[in-house]
Amino acid sequence: MRIEDTPERWDVLDSRKRFSGHVIEVVTDTVRMPGDESADRDYVVHPGAVAVLALDERERVLLIRQYRHPTRHLLWELPAGIRDVEGEPLVEGAARELAEEAGYRAATWHTLVDLYTSPGMSDERIRVFLARDLTKIPDAENGFVHRHEEIGMPVEWVPLADAVERALMGMIHNSPAVAGILAAYAASVEGFGLLRPADAPET
Repeated sequence: MRIEDTPERWDVLDSRKRFSGHVIEVVTDTVRMPGDESADRDYVVHPGAVAVLALDERERVLLIRQYRHPTRHLLWELPAGIRDVEGEPLVEGAARELAEEAGYRAATWHTLVDLYTSPGMSDERIRVFLARDLTKIPDAENGFVHRHEEIGMPVEWVPLADAVERALMGMIHNSPAVAGILAAYAASVEGFGLLRPADAPET
């Protein structure tokens, strides 16, 4: 059997919207199961997101720290954001998030890894990009205003190998950060030659 995720749609006999918020919805679908049975499945409908693993010439990863209320934690994360601009290419959204949240531009972009963050309860999909050849944006040119959880976010550069150790030791928990750090470390072994282009289609 080929080890590759493939699209599949089982029959939905009924669908009921339970909640609609600013970003997400909660839905209950009644799904036809094997054996001609049916079962209800609750899940979160999410617009998806992009994240950026920015790697400098010294093989350091850019991390930001942000308060996440559902977990009651300050989490070390990658610059990231929801897909909230209709028709915007994913890499352009990622570049915008890198500029807004961390104040950097990148000249070289690759697709690093694609994730379903919690596929048993949400359709949220995140594409993590690798960004290299970085330049700092002068403060005078970056007019983004930080609000709410973004106010006072620290930006730190962590050696990639140290970031891997922190992920494996349970010191970094954010899923795109952990996946991006481990994927970047694995990809660096081959000099990033196995990575897909930044505009690679989602499958």
